[in-house]
Amino acid sequence: MAERSFAREVQDLKLGEGQEFRGEGILAITKALLQSGVSYVGGYQGAPVSHLMDVLADAKDVLVELGVHFENSASEAAAAATLAASVHYPIRGAVTFKAPVGINVASDAIANLASGGVTGGALIIIGEDYGEGSSIMQERSHPYAMKSQVWLMDPRPNLPSIVSAVEQGFELSEASHTPVMLEVRIRACHVHGRFVAKDNKRPTFSLRQALENPRRMIDRVVLPPASYLHEREKIEQRWPAAVKFIKERKLNEFFGPETADVGIVTQGGMYNSVLRALQQLGLADVYGETAVPIYVLNVAYPLVDDEVASFAADKKAVLMVEEGQPEFIEQAVNTIFRRRDMKARVCGKDVLPMAGEYTPPVFLKGIKAFLELHADNLLGNAPPLPDAAAVLADPKVKLLGKTVPPRPPGFCVGCPERPIFAAMKLVQNELGPHQVAGDIGCHLFSSLPPFNIGATTMGYGLGPASSSAFNVPADKKPISVIGDGGFWHNGLSSSVANAVYNRQDHVIMVVDNFYSAATGGQDVMSSRAVNSARSTNNTIVDAVKGVGVKWLRHVERTYDVARMRDTLREALTTKEGGPKVIVASSECMLNKQRRVKPLFQKAVRDGQRMVRERFGVDEDVCTGDHACIRLSGCPSLSVRHTDDPLKDDPVAAIDQNCVGCGNCGEVAEAAVLCPSFYRADIIHNPNRFDRFLSALRGTVIGFLQRCREARRVVFAD
Repeated sequence: MAERSFAREVQDLKLGEGQEFRGEGILAITKALLQSGVSYVGGYQGAPVSHLMDVLADAKDVLVELGVHFENSASEAAAAATLAASVHYPIRGAVTFKAPVGINVASDAIANLASGGVTGGALIIIGEDYGEGSSIMQERSHPYAMKSQVWLMDPRPNLPSIVSAVEQGFELSEASHTPVMLEVRIRACHVHGRFVAKDNKRPTFSLRQALENPRRMIDRVVLPPASYLHEREKIEQRWPAAVKFIKERKLNEFFGPETADVGIVTQGGMYNSVLRALQQLGLADVYGETAVPIYVLNVAYPLVDDEVASFAADKKAVLMVEEGQPEFIEQAVNTIFRRRDMKARVCGKDVLPMAGEYTPPVFLKGIKAFLELHADNLLGNAPPLPDAAAVLADPKVKLLGKTVPPRPPGFCVGCPERPIFAAMKLVQNELGPHQVAGDIGCHLFSSLPPFNIGATTMGYGLGPASSSAFNVPADKKPISVIGDGGFWHNGLSSSVANAVYNRQDHVIMVVDNFYSAATGGQDVMSSRAVNSARSTNNTIVDAVKGVGVKWLRHVERTYDVARMRDTLREALTTKEGGPKVIVASSECMLNKQRRVKPLFQKAVRDGQRMVRERFGVDEDVCTGDHACIRLSGCPSLSVRHTDDPLKDDPVAAIDQNCVGCGNCGEVAEAAVLCPSFYRADIIHNPNRFDRFLSALRGTVIGFLQRCREARRVVFAD
C-alpha cells in the first residue's frame, strides 16, 4: 500500500502530440520515458523518487498497452543489474532509486555496466537529496559518475528541461555506448509545471525479440583482457563521442549578455536558486533575463572544455556554483583554465560554503561577495530586502519560538515499533545496558528520546552484520535491530545468514510491520496484503528458518509489551548458542489508518454500527510522575495542568490524535506503573441496546456520584 495513489494522474500519461501536460516532476519523468520508447523500467523506492515508483505501479495498464516491462526491484543493485538487457541489444531501459545511498548499493553493477558499455540507451534516474532534505549521510552522485565513467545529467528544475533531459539522455547513452545518470533533486521531483507532450512510443526492439534472438559479444564481457580494452575505449572513443553529442545538441545552456567582465557557471539543478539570488540583487527578473552571463551545466560530467573556455574567454572572473564537497567541477574548470593559460580567475568555495545546502540566502551572500570582489559596479540596484536580524529580534517572533517547541523526528502515533523499544528499555533496566545496533528504517528513531536505544547504523539491511565484531565471549549479548524492508533488501544474506554461518551469539530483532514503511508504505515480500502484481505473504519466519536459525520466536502482536519484554529477556539470558532471532509483527499504524479510515467512515455514513476505541487518563488517579511518557513517547500522549491543589506537576493526557492502539496502557501495565489509563468505546450509529446500556450506566454513575457528594466534608468560610 503506497503512501498515495496516482490512479487519476496517470491517465495524463496517455496525452499525445501537441497536447499540454500539467503535473508533478515525477509524472513528467514517467511521461518522458514513455515518449522515448523505453522497453523496461526497474527501481527501488526511496525519497525523493519513491513516488516515481508509485506512479509506475499505478500506470500498469498504460505500460502493458505499450509493451513496457516494469518491476519493483529487490534492491538498487538488482535494479542496476537489469540494465544488462541493454548491453547487447538496442533496447532502452531505465532504473530509478535514491542517491547516493542507492548508488552505494548498486556501484558494483554500475561499474560493470559502464565497463562493458551498452548498445541500447541505459538511463539511471537518481533522486539527489544532498542538503537538509536528506534522510541519510551527506554524499553526492558526482564522484560515482567520475569513478565509473558514467555521464551525469543535472537538468534545470522545470518540466520542459527535465523531459528533454530524459529524451536526450537515452540518445547520449546510445551515441557514446555509455550509461547515463540523470539526477533530479527534491524540488525537481515535486515541482509542478507544464510542457507540450508527444506521442508515446512502443519499443522499437522488444525484450521478447531479444529473448528469441539472443546475441553474444565476448568483448562486452567484463573479463581480462577485454576489461583493459574497455578503459581505453572509454577515453579514446566513448568520451569524445559524448562531448561531440553534448556540443552538437547544445545540452548545456547560456543565458544573459554575450560579453561581460564576470560570469557564473552553475550546475543545472542550482539554476533557479542562482537566478533568484540575482533577482534579489537587482540583476535579473522573474522571466530569466539576467545582467550576469550564466553557463548552465545540464550535463555536469563530462565537461565540454571548449564551451567552458569560450564562456570565460573575455572575463576577469568566473564563479563556479557547485553544491557540496569536494569541489570536483571547480577543480576541473581550474585545470582547463591553467592548461589554456587563461586570465580569468575561478571563484567558488572561497565565497560559497564548502558544505551544506545552497539555499537562496546562501547564494545571495555568496554571489554578492563575488561581485564585490570582481564587479562591484553591478551592485547598487538591489531592491530593499527585509532585515533578517530585525525580524528575528522582534518580540513576537521570540515569543513564537518559546511557545512552539521544536519537533524532533519520531515514531508516528500508534506506531507498533514503539512498544518494542519500551520492552527493550524495561529489559535493560533489569539486565543493564547492552550494545545495540540499528538499521535504516523507522526503528532508527529509537536512538532518540525517550528511548535512547541504538548506537550505530551501517546501511540498509546491515544492522545485525554491524554487530559481527562483537562475536566474542562476554556476559552480555549484543542486540541488533532490522526492519522487514532492510531484511528483504539485503539483510537475509548479509545479516541473518552471516550470523548463522559465523555462529554469532547475538540477538536479532526483526521489525515486521508488513510494508517498506520508511519509503512510503510499499509492499514487500512478507506483506500480508494480496497483491495481484507481486508475490506477497512470504513470511520472514520461514525465510529465517531456511538459512538455519534454530532459536526463533515470533511475537505476532508487538503491542503486547509484557510478552515482548519476556521474549527479549529470554533471548538475552539463554545459554543456547548461535543467533537468537525475534520476529516482532504488527501492521504499520500509518498504513493501517490509510487503509481502515476510509472504510470506517463509509460504514458510518451508511448507517452501520461502528465502534472506535479511545484511551484516556483519569486525572484523579494520575500522580503526574510521567513515567508512562518516558516509556512510550507517543505524540498523542502529553501533559496538561490540573486544578488539584495537592498535585504539583501536570498530569498525563491523551489528545484527539489517539488511534486506540493501546500501547500506553500496555506499557503502564508491563512496567507496573499505575492504573490511571482507561479505554472508552465510541459507538457510531448506536442501536437500542447501546442506548439503554448508556442510560443505565449514566444512572448508576450519577447515583454513586450523589452518594459521594453527600459524604463530603465541607468547611465553612
